[in-house]
Amino acid sequence: MKTKQTFSDKARIIFKGILDPIGAFLNRLGLTPNTITLLGLAGTTIGAYVLSQGRMTTGAFILLASVLVDAFDGTMARLRGEPSDFGAFVDSVSDRYAELVTFGGILYFFLTQNDYPGVIVSFLAAAGSVLVSYVKARAEGLGFTAKVGILTRLERYIVLIPLLVFNQPFIAVVVIAVLANITAYQRILHVRAQGRERIRQSKEPNA
Repeated sequence: MKTKQTFSDKARIIFKGILDPIGAFLNRLGLTPNTITLLGLAGTTIGAYVLSQGRMTTGAFILLASVLVDAFDGTMARLRGEPSDFGAFVDSVSDRYAELVTFGGILYFFLTQNDYPGVIVSFLAAAGSVLVSYVKARAEGLGFTAKVGILTRLERYIVLIPLLVFNQPFIAVVVIAVLANITAYQRILHVRAQGRERIRQSKEPNA
C-alpha cells in the first residue's frame, strides 16, 4: 500500500533547501541530532512555563523558536548518513512530551484564572494530540498505516502559535481539541478499513 504523505512530510520537501544547509552547519559544530531534539524540548518547556504565567505572546514566540530548532534533528541525521531507529524513537517521545508540557502550561494558566471550561478543553486538546500520535504508532506496530487526518503535529502548531501570539489561548485549545480528536477518529477508521481488507484477503482461496 502506498504511504500517503502528511503535511509535515511535504513541508520537509518544500523547505529542504533551507533545512539542509543549517543542518550541515549544526553537524559541523559537533552537535548531534539527539542534542537538538532535547534542546527543542527544553525550549518548549520554557515556553510552556511562560504560557502558564499568562504571557501568551512571549510564550508563543519561544514555542516557535523551539519548534524550528526541533525541525533540524532529522535533517542532521540524514546528512550524517546515520538515521537510527533509536533517534526516531527519541524524537517521537520528545515530541509527545513537548505537546503535553505545552498544554499543561496553558491548562495551569486557566486554573489560575478559575476558568474551568478552559481547563477541560485544554485537557481534551492534550488528549486528542497524544491520541493522534498513539493511533499511528499502534497501527504501524500492527503492520497498518495511519498517516491520514486533518490535524497532524505541524498543523497543530500552525493553529496554536498564531492564536497564542494574539492572546487567544481558549480559541486555540478549542480548535485543537475538536480537530485533533477528529483526526484520531479518522485514523481509527482508516485502520479499521485496512483490518477488514486484511481479513477479506485472508479468506480468499489461494490462486
